[in-house]
Amino acid sequence: MREITINGQMRETTGKKASKMIRKEGLVPCNIYGEKKDQKGLPVADAFVVPFAELRKAVYTPHVYVVNIVIGGKERKAVIKELQFHPTTDALLHADFFEVNETKEITVGIPVQLNGLAQGVRDGGKLNLSVRKIDVTATYKQIPEILNIDVTNLGLGKAIKVGELNFEGLKLATPAQVVVCSVKETRASKAAAAAAE
Repeated sequence: MREITINGQMRETTGKKASKMIRKEGLVPCNIYGEKKDQKGLPVADAFVVPFAELRKAVYTPHVYVVNIVIGGKERKAVIKELQFHPTTDALLHADFFEVNETKEITVGIPVQLNGLAQGVRDGGKLNLSVRKIDVTATYKQIPEILNIDVTNLGLGKAIKVGELNFEGLKLATPAQVVVCSVKETRASKAAAAAAE
């Protein structure tokens, strides 16, 4: 996985009013969830803020990053857990991070890349990508930037499902029956088949 560094500062005040003031200053309120747990065993979050300009490079991108968050001279590695956007303006309102280390497994969505010219496309069909990302579970060091899927042998009217895929060192967390890609018949492929008959 790619890594990116952002600089933040601890947040003293929390709540809706404080968050509004923070956003007016061009900052984004954030939480990072680590190993700490409360008496009920629920994860405890550390609140901090990051300038929007710093955070945008990790958010508005097709890549999945391990984010090195530097707060008060200390660095913590994390992945983005959840983002909240304004319903009408799409402005980033809040970000939650999940702390990672070299032994803890995490589950993240990794972009899919289809490689090769499918047999079904050569026969006049149209290749259709159904999911852009597949959820994988592994330690962050084992997680690749993209998942390469060879579609060369994919025939007309056929599909590749998550359950048919296998990537070394990764557990697939997306349900096995989810269709990743398929080759759909077109008028041209139907006409070619009719002519062949």
